[in-house]
Amino acid sequence: MLQIAVNNKSTFEIDNKGGQLLVDGKAWGTDIQWQPNGLISILHDNKSYTAIVEKIDKQNKEITLRIDGQRYTLAIKEDIDILLSKMGMNMSAMQKAAPIKAPMPGMILKVLVTPGQQVNKGDGLLILEAMKMENVLKATGTATVKSIKAIERTAVEKGAVLIEME
Repeated sequence: MLQIAVNNKSTFEIDNKGGQLLVDGKAWGTDIQWQPNGLISILHDNKSYTAIVEKIDKQNKEITLRIDGQRYTLAIKEDIDILLSKMGMNMSAMQKAAPIKAPMPGMILKVLVTPGQQVNKGDGLLILEAMKMENVLKATGTATVKSIKAIERTAVEKGAVLIEME
């Protein structure tokens, strides 16, 4: 069984019983086919939809789809995630925060955080200039800034640790 939250609003329980897809315990008469071009063809209630996978975040178990111009973020919980949640444990909170590394060579323009600062997913951490473009590196989850290795107005190589998180 899977529990899927759509855009952090609606939540559905998805199950597969004998090859039949059940949504909240009811048979779901929907045909879903992956196309060779990477698109997903969906036939539901005699209407046809085309879905595009925009992003797959395996670590946070999230998939972002665009269906007929609308963006949907699906947060997926497996049986183990649901069980741990009921026990008061949160797997994403228990994961060790990965250090922020330079995705490409560039120049550190500005550090936006300080050691000890609490950050949330999507918060800007620093600005890296690469190929005459400013890139804001953002937090991938909730964490605390442990230390800052990056120094403003200095060049960094790809893969250099810029900020350590905890």
